[in-house]
Amino acid sequence: MKISLITIVAGCLLISGCKNASQEVPPAAEYCVIKISATDQTLSSSSSAAIRGKQDVEIFPQVSGFITGLYVKEGQRVRRGQTLFVIDQIPYKADLATANANMEAAHAEVFKAQLTHDSKKELFEQNVISAYEAQTAESDLLMAKARLAQAEAQALSADNDLSYTEVKSPADGVVGNLPYRVGALVGANLPQPLTTVSDNSEMYVYFSMTENQFLNLVRQSGSKDEALKSMPSIELQLNDKSMYGEKGTIETISGVINHAMGTVSVRGVFPNSNGLLHSGGSGNVILSVERKDCIVIPQTATYEIQDKVFVYKVVDGKAKSTPVTVERVNGGKEYIVNGGLDIGDEIVAEGVGLLREDTPVIVKPNK
Repeated sequence: MKISLITIVAGCLLISGCKNASQEVPPAAEYCVIKISATDQTLSSSSSAAIRGKQDVEIFPQVSGFITGLYVKEGQRVRRGQTLFVIDQIPYKADLATANANMEAAHAEVFKAQLTHDSKKELFEQNVISAYEAQTAESDLLMAKARLAQAEAQALSADNDLSYTEVKSPADGVVGNLPYRVGALVGANLPQPLTTVSDNSEMYVYFSMTENQFLNLVRQSGSKDEALKSMPSIELQLNDKSMYGEKGTIETISGVINHAMGTVSVRGVFPNSNGLLHSGGSGNVILSVERKDCIVIPQTATYEIQDKVFVYKVVDGKAKSTPVTVERVNGGKEYIVNGGLDIGDEIVAEGVGLLREDTPVIVKPNK
């Protein structure tokens, strides 16, 4: 009986000791504290980009034949209308000559049919021939005119085919690869074009913007069109990590969000007066967006639990854990707070990993 009584007393003392330990308040310590205020912040984001010529024109022949002339080199700058290739013209000149001869013959038939028609018409008016003969002469004239129109169309087609033997550049630009040389047999059904002429005076740069970025821009501007008008300049980091010397502008933003990627397609344009950018290149577009009157806190003032971000707010001299919603900026060194804090709140700036709920906080004086 004595043993049981001692055991009960010991158990009560142990429980009392545990209860007092759990209610023990951590000692007060000095901490750096930030008072929350609004500020302007520039958000920079980098997106991989594909560089394309303002106009990349694949050139296919419109007639078949052997290449007899090649008048450009790969990488050469050409002007609109400049001859690039010549396809064997002999058969097409022969076809044109034949078509012209047929057209002259058709002219002669029309002339003859016109004489017959006029003669028969006069005889019919004098009641010398029947109406049938007069109408037959008129029908022959109409048929002769139809054959003339057909011959003229064939001559025009032959003339066009002959002109197509001289393959000319449709635009100013730079010549791409030349997979076909003199002597190659080419036609309209080639597996790859004769060449590609790229207009590189300005370059299109295609990249993606996240759905959140897009929504923020539209929300701030009121509409996509207004967002385009207010978009800042963009910068281009080339594939060798160097920065392109000129800034570009955003021309278009797709109105369709890619469901799989959660992004929208964006097209920027960069000047290319020095010819440094080439169609088919790649790089990274750096987009900087100005955010007005936002709350910015250092990453050191936060801690994470199960992918949720928290800060310690100082309330009545004690640390109170508070969840916040944030956006990472400057590589994650700072956060923009979208919810959980108000202007004038105070939070612990560093050492939050050592804090516990209700820890007394003594504000460390600024040095």
